[in-house]
Amino acid sequence: MHIGILQTGLAPDTLKAEGGDYPDLFARLLDGHGLTFTTWRVVDGAFPDGIDAADGWLITGSKHGAYEDHPWIPPLETLIRDIHAAGRPMVGICFGHQIIARALGGKVEKFNGGWSVGQVPYVIEGTPFRLNAWHQDQVTVPPDTARTVGASDFCAHAALAYGDTILTVQPHPEFDANAIETLIDTRGKGVVPDPLLERARARLSEPLDNAAMGDRLARFLIEAAHVAA
Repeated sequence: MHIGILQTGLAPDTLKAEGGDYPDLFARLLDGHGLTFTTWRVVDGAFPDGIDAADGWLITGSKHGAYEDHPWIPPLETLIRDIHAAGRPMVGICFGHQIIARALGGKVEKFNGGWSVGQVPYVIEGTPFRLNAWHQDQVTVPPDTARTVGASDFCAHAALAYGDTILTVQPHPEFDANAIETLIDTRGKGVVPDPLLERARARLSEPLDNAAMGDRLARFLIEAAHVAA
């Protein structure tokens, strides 16, 4: 199955030097399921010709807000609506979770409760997961077509499902301890409150359920492709 990765942000140079850019992280996360990948760097204005360019789609995280005024966001929202209307498989992570919700009629905003960074316990589709988070923005009002299938104490709509063909999650299963430490050092200081960064750093050695979530997302894409067929 061929997955089109819609890259909406760029990893810090330190992270790229050690683990690759965001598409590389997702290729490793979803490895072992017979998937192949092509990346379109939509953050730089590079888009596929249409929804038939891949069998399924994945939208990455980003430092940008889904509500911000960037020239690539309106065409991305149009592409999302086309994928949804056609019943094609799609997964969204963090910004991807948010932009899909916004494109389909939901509301995304800076959460008045502040930031969530580092390891967080979630319950998604009835299963507990410990996954890394890095966000202040949240989906505060899901689209009418979505159902909430996951949450944490901090994020009420941490996972959304749209029928059987779209699944999105707010946390970052592609981020290991090194990724979070890199973000703490390169993007957290002066932006995220120091106590939150210190708490995230203190939990870097604790186990994560990244592999289990990666397996779930890969299986979802494959099963959704059968639904679409």
